[in-house]
Amino acid sequence: MTFRIHAALTAVLLASVAAPASAEQVFNRIASFPVASNLPADKDKLTTTSAEIITASEDGNTLIYSDSPLGAIGFIDITDPKAPKALGALFLDGEPTSVAAVGSKVLAAVNTSESYVKPSGKLNVVDIASKKIEATCDLGGQPDSIAISKDKTFAAIAIENERDEDVNDGAIPQMPVGDLVIVSLKDGAADCASIKHVSLTGLAEIAPEDPEPEFVAINDAGEIAVTLQENNHIAIIDGKTATVVGHFSAGKTDLEGIDNKTDGQLSFTGKAEGVLREPDAIKWLDNNRLVIANEGDWKGGSRSFTIFDRTGKVLYESGASLEREIARIGHFPDKRAKSKGVELEGMEFASFNGQNYIFILSERASVVAVYKDTGAEPQLAQLLPSGISPEGAVAIPGRNLFATANEVDLGEDGGARSHVMIYELAEGQPNYPTLVSKDVDGNVLGWGALSGLVGDAEKDGILHAVSDSFYGMQPSIFTIDTTRTPAEITNVLRVTRGGQPAQKLDIEGIALDGKGGFWLASEGDASKLVGHGLYSVSAKGEIKTEIGLPADLLSNESRYGFEGITTVGSGDDLTLWMAIQREWKDDPKGTVKLVSYKPKSKEWGAVRYPLEKADAGWVGLSEITAHGDYVYIIERDNQIGDNARLKKLYRVAIADLKPGKIGSELPLVKKEEVHDFIPDLKVTNGYVLDKLEGFTFDKSGKAFAVTDNDGIDDSSGETLFFPVELKATN
Repeated sequence: MTFRIHAALTAVLLASVAAPASAEQVFNRIASFPVASNLPADKDKLTTTSAEIITASEDGNTLIYSDSPLGAIGFIDITDPKAPKALGALFLDGEPTSVAAVGSKVLAAVNTSESYVKPSGKLNVVDIASKKIEATCDLGGQPDSIAISKDKTFAAIAIENERDEDVNDGAIPQMPVGDLVIVSLKDGAADCASIKHVSLTGLAEIAPEDPEPEFVAINDAGEIAVTLQENNHIAIIDGKTATVVGHFSAGKTDLEGIDNKTDGQLSFTGKAEGVLREPDAIKWLDNNRLVIANEGDWKGGSRSFTIFDRTGKVLYESGASLEREIARIGHFPDKRAKSKGVELEGMEFASFNGQNYIFILSERASVVAVYKDTGAEPQLAQLLPSGISPEGAVAIPGRNLFATANEVDLGEDGGARSHVMIYELAEGQPNYPTLVSKDVDGNVLGWGALSGLVGDAEKDGILHAVSDSFYGMQPSIFTIDTTRTPAEITNVLRVTRGGQPAQKLDIEGIALDGKGGFWLASEGDASKLVGHGLYSVSAKGEIKTEIGLPADLLSNESRYGFEGITTVGSGDDLTLWMAIQREWKDDPKGTVKLVSYKPKSKEWGAVRYPLEKADAGWVGLSEITAHGDYVYIIERDNQIGDNARLKKLYRVAIADLKPGKIGSELPLVKKEEVHDFIPDLKVTNGYVLDKLEGFTFDKSGKAFAVTDNDGIDDSSGETLFFPVELKATN
């Protein structure tokens, strides 16, 4: 089963660019909307915001999302989906947990709980056009998910009354119990007097006295399916009679070929048996089949999604297959490996042009998996990039649109903001992923945190890339075939010392040594006991020579050290040149060092390189590579998204690289701008990534660049690998 899925996805990902004119329809991201754009003028622009659950107006022109930390729901005009516009936020005097549009209204479930033991909540009926609250219903508990019946006659709301994770190690039962609320609707307005509470106690095998409903969905027959996540159970309720008509355990599953160790390396050889599914999102595929996303919460989380019939019979179990596909595009979150891996949480289901699609959201990998529903085993069609932690999604088939709400906002720490991302189904080729890995030795080759590039000496189109200290137990050199679309990692060389993985390295640069091996540059960080240094590595990956920095250079060190390495000359005249990322203590403000080292004579030297001024944050160097008569240098700021201003390529004439003695007055070189990367970083219509860290030329002279995805840590996980067209220069 896993092989068939992988083969199907590979056929899509590795499709030739010479596709026929009538190419298959695919989803591509067309816009990204930072939800901080909806902040009121009187709020600090770094106020934490979040897009969690999202819905769309019936005409498909307005998106509405819940923003729990802001205590509001936000509105986005997508009349032109490629240019979404802020329509502002409506504050709801509580914590919005879910939204659902119906007619000209949007229903917002709001948590107003005083505490875990005194839960409360309300349902607000909001007019979409005026953004005014027209009615409010007391829900009698803390609400979570909300869904609207297909005939628009009622809404179902899961009243979770969630547990306190600090009490009894988070174990249930913890009173008060949750239940399900059904409220009648007329022209989109809720009839508060019609509210019915449906008891769900006594159903589950786990803590039957304390049901904790999580997510609801309604089929064409008006039947409500609800997940009891911590109870590992699913119930089916007749929406008209408000009675339970069926229920079953979500059960357990076994996992093979997973990475279940948070250990600074990617190794998909582990297994886990008897894992509780503990589902979050649920959708009806038809009136007989249900699909659940098994996020896990308390004891479980099987990293999978499962299709049941209404009696609880398992029709399909994805097992580890999706997680392994996510690893192949560089999105596996190693820091979550020991826990619940990619954590499949949100979900959407819709029919586009007669084809039914299941959209599975991975919270921790920040990926949306698009499956075609075949009625039997679903077919994985695409993996879409999302913002950090996609929580909710909405399909708008009438406009061939799909949108995700991504909850994490790292603005206060200088990171990416929460975003709503918009995708369109159209003929063409997927614009993501830009880099994938093939299986090596019969298993998944995981990768991420790429930090440096160099072209192969013998083959056109072949590059080598290194990963940085995020995978500290598995320093690696990857081989990339750029002739494939997307580019493909075809092999890996592990860097070793004495036959063991070389630890305490932060490899930020790679160069060829002319003998089949490599020179590597490691960026030091005293807080992590990582030293600045150069390493000569054999063709088999074994470190042959370790070269520390001279005392007169180290005496002024900072943790922002070597961010690239290249070679100039050959034989006895071979010179290594390294770019130091930021100013060290002895650097005049606005300059950094390019450091030289001659392996034959063991001479060190340096020149100064002038930095551009930073509009915000800092500016530094990320790569250096020699080609022809020049060395090419990436200079960038550390800003992300709309704040990014400087992601450029400069060059310095090799003839001008005349190093001075370390500690003396160093010569200042002249630079010439040759490329602005920001348009390249916008091609997939996400926010501008901050860490552009690799650049090189292949043997034929073609240029390529790559971003560092930080190992999916406080990152969307996106890696952009792309050819670079350099403008003509004198």
